[in-house]
Amino acid sequence: QVQLVESGGGLVQPGGSLRLSCATSGRIFGIFNTMGWYRQAPGKQRELVATSTIGGNTNYADSVKGRFTISRDNAKNAVDLQMNSLKPEDTAVYYCYAATTWGSPNYWGQGTQVTVSS
Repeated sequence: QVQLVESGGGLVQPGGSLRLSCATSGRIFGIFNTMGWYRQAPGKQRELVATSTIGGNTNYADSVKGRFTISRDNAKNAVDLQMNSLKPEDTAVYYCYAATTWGSPNYWGQGTQVTVSS
């Protein structure tokens, strides 16, 4: 069965950096059409942070543009999120996802906590 396994969360001071990784566990045929990241902070709605398509197109939420960078390895069906200039409002549980075709995610990671605090 396909699973997405996340790593890289932790506590960092404002202005610091953190890199999240998401790897696919299990056998699949082909390459995910889209991979990306959501986040959810306490008391807030889940927010789409960044996406990357099989063709290399990327999109970012306005709140993270210029600070976050998404990258993926199609051969490994893996995706990373480099987070720079972190702010306290970036504090959330981050979830990676994958979609086999255009549309809603088909698979989710277990979530990894990111805390930005002095």
